[in-house]
Parts: sequence; structure tokens; C-alpha cells
Amino acid sequence: METDHVSVNQSEKTVVSVKEEDQQATSSPLLEIEISEIATQVNVEAERVIDVQDVNFYYGAKQALFRVSVPIHRNHVTAFIGPSGCGKSTFLRTLNRMNEFVEGTRIEGNAWFGGQNIYAPTVDVISLRQRIGMVFQRPNPFSSSIFENVAYGLRVLKFPRHAIHERVEESLRGAALWDEVKDRLHKSALGLSGGQQQRLCIARAVAPRPEVILMDEPCSALDPLATLRVEELINKLREEYTIVLVTHNMQQAARVSQYTGFFLQGKLVEWGLTVDVFTHPKQKETEDYISGRFG
Repeated sequence: METDHVSVNQSEKTVVSVKEEDQQATSSPLLEIEISEIATQVNVEAERVIDVQDVNFYYGAKQALFRVSVPIHRNHVTAFIGPSGCGKSTFLRTLNRMNEFVEGTRIEGNAWFGGQNIYAPTVDVISLRQRIGMVFQRPNPFSSSIFENVAYGLRVLKFPRHAIHERVEESLRGAALWDEVKDRLHKSALGLSGGQQQRLCIARAVAPRPEVILMDEPCSALDPLATLRVEELINKLREEYTIVLVTHNMQQAARVSQYTGFFLQGKLVEWGLTVDVFTHPKQKETEDYISGRFG
């Protein structure tokens, strides 16, 4: 994929140093965020695969999202950051209507995907979730074998047997897991490590070949080494898929995404190129959050 690169201060990364305006009045340490070269790999002509417009979301009478509008660009990683309870995960789940499993929810606005409004009552939700897959915060493999975990969605879609075997191997290779499990495909997935289980869940998500993969804090339960493997995988997957990532880790957003949005109290306060959001935030709330003044 040809890209137009956004310039950064160093060839490999930019180190953003943010500190309190009055260091004598605080003992907070200097906060450094490393902007990776991956964040600069932006194709400015990439189409909008999802276009969200003025979305409001309610849990019963309580409004959780307020007029959220944001484009999601094809073959890029868009990360959403913000403090706990800010609405970022709620927003993520609106993109494939996972929130509908919660009784009493209601949504207003539009999210255009493939010429359809995701929220239209005529949308086939099962088909939508095949095209917009999801990886959850904690690894959630089925108690069946490694093979059957990946094959499950393919069987639902009535893939022929030979195609299932081919696609399972392709998906495990794509999730950088094949070499680790190829000799125990028919053993329980629960015997894998946490990091392996999360990569298995990613393999399961990509097996039906979705256009978009939603990831809700996929590394929050993983150790640093497993986190690194998943981040490397995210960068590889964006060659074929569009990824929308929710993370509590600003460093992670700066390492893996090309676009970043900042949520606060149900509002998308700021959205833009990752390099710009972390180096020159336009909103004071964004700067305060990145600097560690709250969160």
C-alpha cells in the first residue's frame, strides 16, 4: 500500500515530552510518549470505510454518547483513548450493534458502511457482524479445540470441509500463531497461554474475512511480551483489514495507530492524525489528559 508519510522529528520516532506548567507545585513526573514510525504511515487518499454522523446513545434514560461524528479510514488503525467510563467502549460496540444485547438501549444518528446505515432496522445484524468482527478485552476462546475455535464461524457460514481446513491454517498464520499450535490443533484452546488465547481470538475474528476488526482493549489482560506480539500483529493485519482499537494505554495508541480520538464524558473531544493529537492537541482537555493531569 502506497502511503504519504506525515513528517516526524526523528526517522524512527518522535518523543513527546509533556510536563505540568508549574513543576514547583507538583511532584508529577515528566510524561513521555513515543510516536512510532507506524503512526506516520498515513494514506491521505484512503476511503472512509465507516462514516459516523451525530450518534447519540442511551442506556435507558441515561445518555452515554453525545453527537459523535468520526470517519474510519480503510487499512488504517484508529485508536480511541480516554479515562474509564468516557464512552469509548460503548462507541466501539455501536459499530457492530453489540450494545443491542443490553436491554433498554437506544441509538440515534447514522453510521454509513457499504452504502447502508448500520443502525437501520432493515440491516441484517448477523451479516453485519461477519463484516465487522470483534476482539474483546479478555481472551474468550471456546472450550473446544484450537481448530474448532477458528472453524466455528466458517461452519456457521456453511463453508465446505476442505475450505474450512485451508481457512483455519490461513487465519492462524495471519494471527502469527500457526507455528506455535500446528502440532496440537485438536487439543483444548484453554491450554494456551493468555497471549496465545488472544491471538487465537484474533484468528477466529479474521477467519470469515471481515472488512473491519474492532478491538476493545485487547492487551489489557496480557503481560508486556504478549502485548508486544499483539501490537506487531495489529500492524500486520492493517494491510488487509481496517482496525478500530480502544485502549487505556496512550503509549499503545501512539505505537500502533495512524488516527486517534479522545473521548471524555461521552463526547469525542478530539480526533485527528495520531502524530498531531499527541504532539499538537487542539483541545485543552486532550492536552490535560495526555499530560497526565487527569485520567
